[in-house]
Amino acid sequence: MKIRYLAIAVLGAMAVVATPVRAGGSMSDMNMGGGMKMSKPDAALTDAEVKRIDAEHGMVTLKHGALQNVGMAPMTMAFKAGDRAMLASLHVGDMVKVRVERVNGALTIVRLEKQR
Repeated sequence: MKIRYLAIAVLGAMAVVATPVRAGGSMSDMNMGGGMKMSKPDAALTDAEVKRIDAEHGMVTLKHGALQNVGMAPMTMAFKAGDRAMLASLHVGDMVKVRVERVNGALTIVRLEKQR
């Protein structure tokens, strides 16, 4: 009988410990699991120039300014396009504004706006 009460007490304690705690505040920058992260609606965009487009692999090489949210200094680098449709209207030499984030461990363009 004592063992049964002990087992019930242990299981009850485990349930309390396993209950997630919810933080207050907004859902901006909330980790959505799997490497996905919600962007703030007003998340900063960085100026960049398109240097190369590899539509077959869904990649674009950008000469970009500082990407502060991922801790990257200005440089020229290839990034994965979050959506290959982003690449359809791009041409080498286009000036764009981008938001780059880590998605499943890869630096990925999650937002791209072509400048006129």
